[in-house]
Amino acid sequence: MSPAGQGTTGKTRPCPHCKATILQSATLCPICRKSLRFDPHVGRHKPPSFSALRVEGKIRHPAAGEAWEYSVLLSIRNDRGEEVTRQMIDVGALRPDEQRTFTLSVEVFTPAPAETAKTR
Repeated sequence: MSPAGQGTTGKTRPCPHCKATILQSATLCPICRKSLRFDPHVGRHKPPSFSALRVEGKIRHPAAGEAWEYSVLLSIRNDRGEEVTRQMIDVGALRPDEQRTFTLSVEVFTPAPAETAKTR
């Protein structure tokens, strides 16, 4: 049976190492990257099936001027446009001639064909 079987898809739990909220089906924490359990069917961890979105951007402060402050905010909306979650990810400052690179990725985990047949 699939670790993300019928009725458990999308359920979450805290990582025992870093306390981040992760998928219950995860065998590797995506935040601290520590192993959560051994799963003989997928090895040490199940890699994402595909990346649905990946956006990367850079901010560079010019060599002169006052420091800039920034905040990284994430908002997720459902198909009706309603906000499902809104989270402040981080805040910080850029001094003159400093740079930050921000990457957002959405990784999708699909069940293996054999797992899909078992849950029907």
